Amino acid sequence: MLCRITLLFLAVLSFSAWSADSYYQLGAGDVISISVYDEPDLSLEVRIGLSGDISYPLLGDIKVAGLSPKALENKLVEGLKGPYLIDPSVTVSIVEYRPFYVTGEVEKPGSYAFHPGLTVDKAISIAGGFTERASKSRIYVMHDGSVHAQDESAEKGRSEKEAIRLFDVVQPGDVITVEQSFF
Repeated sequence: MLCRITLLFLAVLSFSAWSADSYYQLGAGDVISISVYDEPDLSLEVRIGLSGDISYPLLGDIKVAGLSPKALENKLVEGLKGPYLIDPSVTVSIVEYRPFYVTGEVEKPGSYAFHPGLTVDKAISIAGGFTERASKSRIYVMHDGSVHAQDESAEKGRSEKEAIRLFDVVQPGDVITVEQSFF
């Protein structure tokens, strides 16, 4: 019985790790680690610049913003295969996510380190909680426009403010605003 529970737990963990890597889009400010098996000169840790590019040995500048870690792995394998390596094995992992921001009626507005699974109520707690004048029902988010553009008419790099609930999930780069209560 214990063996079945352990196997189920491992299956859930591997699925959640796979789904996070499959859907997360890299963006400016993320720190990533690129490892190429048996090629230490091609393995590096780098922060993605504001342009969304990284400089990679042999391949030059590569646009990575908007790609998932898996898609970046595939792009690097394609670039390295043939002229440089016969069958490269590339792994991309996220070392540090870009921060999220909390503004408005919270005790300590500012930027904070992101962790997967973060919800709005946890983000507000990290920012010291609500002030006395905070509205617990008027909370808004602006997603990182370079990755989560709301629509094509939105200004490049910006997204529209949208209402969110306390249990909604926060993404890296999000700006959470807690409005003031009228009463």
